[in-house]
Amino acid sequence: MNHFDLLMQFLRDRTQLIETIKEGKRLESIILSLMICSCIFLGIYGAIIGSFNGLLQMLASAIKLPALYILTLFICLPTLYFFNVISGSKRTFSQYLALLLAATAAMAVMLFGFAPVTLFFRLSSTDYQFFQFLNILILAASGIVGIHFFYRSVLFIDDQPAEKQIQNRNVLKIWLFLYGFVGSQLGWTLRPFFGAPNSPFQLFRQIESNFYAHVLKLIGQLLGVS
Repeated sequence: MNHFDLLMQFLRDRTQLIETIKEGKRLESIILSLMICSCIFLGIYGAIIGSFNGLLQMLASAIKLPALYILTLFICLPTLYFFNVISGSKRTFSQYLALLLAATAAMAVMLFGFAPVTLFFRLSSTDYQFFQFLNILILAASGIVGIHFFYRSVLFIDDQPAEKQIQNRNVLKIWLFLYGFVGSQLGWTLRPFFGAPNSPFQLFRQIESNFYAHVLKLIGQLLGVS
């Protein structure tokens, strides 16, 4: 099956794909297709946000944005998998990987859908702080969509007794918080993604402060608060 055909099937009938993953069928092809499609869509969005600093930043961001999502996935997934093994789950690592890649694909499609809006503001505004904040909101919105999908999917494939499911649900919520925290801090570590205009190209910047302090500072700049 063509990679994009599988993605369209997923978008049209998510329940059928989750059922296929639950049954452990075609996992390798599902994982490969979702990863390829996610990287392409994330790469396109990365190129748009990197265009503030020229061609080199566009190319770097087109690579670093997919890397951010895939690295976050592989950093956090073992924690979820081994907890579920200890809790008695019979699901395989490949099944959880396929579900998390499906959630990543949902985020990537959302970002691809926002791409024309982002490109419009990129071409019509020179306000770097506003462009940064706008994209942080868009990335957060797409992340919420993906996290909600993954949460519902894991609950759907959980066939343990009801009492155990309640415990697993609480742990899953903690893991999702960890996933968001790791992703945001990893994004800060891999910056720049935008690249300040009229600044020399940098592949990476010196590690300092953290993502949340930067967001607060950015809000203060937009509101004119020093």
